[in-house]
Amino acid sequence: MKHRFLVLWLLSCLIFTSSLNAQESTYKLENPFSAAYLQRNLSKQLPRLVLNHKLEKNLRQKLKTDSVVQNLYQAIKLNAESVLELPIINLDIPMEERSQNNQLDISRDMLYRVNMLAMVYRMEKDQRMLDRINEEVIAACNFPSWNPKHFLDVGEMALAIAIAIDWTAGDLPQSTIELAKKSLIEKGIKPSWPEGGDHSHWAYGTSNWNQVCNGGMVAASIAIAEVEPELAAKTIHRAIEGMQHALDSYGPDGVYPEGATYWRYGTSFTVVSAAMFESAFGTDFGIYAYPAFKESAIFKKLCMAPSGMFYNFGDCGESGSANGDMTLAWFASKTGNKSFFDAHLFMNEPETMGELSRLAGISLVWIAQYEEKGELALPTEWKGDGPNPVVFFSGGEDDPNQYYFGGKGGKGDMSHGNLDAGSFVFELYGERWSIDLGKFHHYGVVERTGFDLWSRCQDCDRWKLINTNNLGHSTISVDNKLHAVDGKSSIIDFKAGERPEATLDMSPTFEGQLKSAYRKFVKDGPLSLLIEDNIEVLEETEWVTWQLMTQADIELFAGGAILRQGGKKLKLEILSHPEFTPSVVSLNPPPLSLDLKKEGLKKLEIKFPAWAIKDDELNISVRLSGMD
Repeated sequence: MKHRFLVLWLLSCLIFTSSLNAQESTYKLENPFSAAYLQRNLSKQLPRLVLNHKLEKNLRQKLKTDSVVQNLYQAIKLNAESVLELPIINLDIPMEERSQNNQLDISRDMLYRVNMLAMVYRMEKDQRMLDRINEEVIAACNFPSWNPKHFLDVGEMALAIAIAIDWTAGDLPQSTIELAKKSLIEKGIKPSWPEGGDHSHWAYGTSNWNQVCNGGMVAASIAIAEVEPELAAKTIHRAIEGMQHALDSYGPDGVYPEGATYWRYGTSFTVVSAAMFESAFGTDFGIYAYPAFKESAIFKKLCMAPSGMFYNFGDCGESGSANGDMTLAWFASKTGNKSFFDAHLFMNEPETMGELSRLAGISLVWIAQYEEKGELALPTEWKGDGPNPVVFFSGGEDDPNQYYFGGKGGKGDMSHGNLDAGSFVFELYGERWSIDLGKFHHYGVVERTGFDLWSRCQDCDRWKLINTNNLGHSTISVDNKLHAVDGKSSIIDFKAGERPEATLDMSPTFEGQLKSAYRKFVKDGPLSLLIEDNIEVLEETEWVTWQLMTQADIELFAGGAILRQGGKKLKLEILSHPEFTPSVVSLNPPPLSLDLKKEGLKKLEIKFPAWAIKDDELNISVRLSGMD
């Protein structure tokens, strides 16, 4: 029964969360891998990567009875036909504006092609698909290398080649299969074991690189297991040991530190790994049950605002896939939770879906396993701790005011991190009033100028850009200085209920700039958000600036401002200092040519000079509220 399912699911989450802190240090993935274990337990039949005979039988049955599966498969077929019209994969693909200085786009293109072609071949035995897979595999395996210096390129290519030979299950020419396995060993797995025995930096890291690269190595190892069992076993053993570090970063509550769109990227390869383990060995070795991993699906759902935009902190984009979240669908297949299954988006007309996810073929396998068992209502107030803590308030799915707030702590020196502690997004009436600039338009454009986008020291290039530094976020800044890059803001208090609130200790963020700083967010009404800052300044503090980033039109007045956009209005009141008048700084165009450009972008500032601060204490109270 639906309600019984919901109660059981919620109870399991509560039990899981209550023991999370204890489990976090003791929970380990099962890792029995040795050559003997591999040879004894690996399925001998192909396919065995995500698909096996049982899952294929289920998929074929669903293609006859399930409208979602039927619709997505038709879209995959259209994509496969479009691949046939393309030139064979090559290294001379013209560089696009978005391209980076690596082969990642080429590897991703190959993974896309294989997903479309191999799924259609698997289901229909269309000789055209097999012939094209053969040509693509030969071409990619004849690349001089898969660019191991940027191992994401290898991880995605290895998955593509492994799926290609697995799903065709011996139907490719023997020479192609041998070439593919040799390439998986020589261009995939062996470069992951650098000379001298040191592990690659991603192997035990905590970022999406861990998930993508280890996932690719798992696929490659299973594909070549009969040829090099010792190498395959030790690589899978390392992958499982390494995956734990990435999975730990979801704890304790499910927040993915790199944000919503990178959740989709990193998590997609972890669920592919889980699916490969299950299909090839009959177990995922504990991935799904890993503390906070299943809860991350709730985090991902909460990141989607009523406007259709993500809470796009870090290097994240504003919007998700128009065709539904296939990674989230894996969690739906595990739980039966309808909230995680974007059925209406999966039912878009196949002709309108355009280019699908490069993992769409793989994802169709678990989408076919989904059976609805109920729907879990998302919480209207929620906080998640961990490396990059966040908090959400909303009015619920039926809120006519479409209230949405997302705020965060954290620090800059983490993968895809920004100097954005204390920042927030705020929506009302379906309009986003306080924005996060999120991702650069294109990493490659910035990289090709020689700008060091990825180093994260206090004085690094990365913090010169408005979308990465605190001067371009809705937070507070002191004397026009950068936040302390390694100073983490933490959520120290959280209250749910009709008047939810969350308090951040931001003192480490302002190390050397303030004695202490605390920021509180309060949903003090169905149309309002209260932001309170309690600050103790240093003797040398000159200015404290309260900032709000917005694209709305702004009308200033003593004690506040009126913001207008989309025919709606929002009032900003400086409750603590009604005599102060904000100012507006236009950021269109932005200060640097490499900065993110947004139409109408501006920063609303309230500046508090030292002479206005009494007894070294500054208490700022600002309310944002909707207007009729």
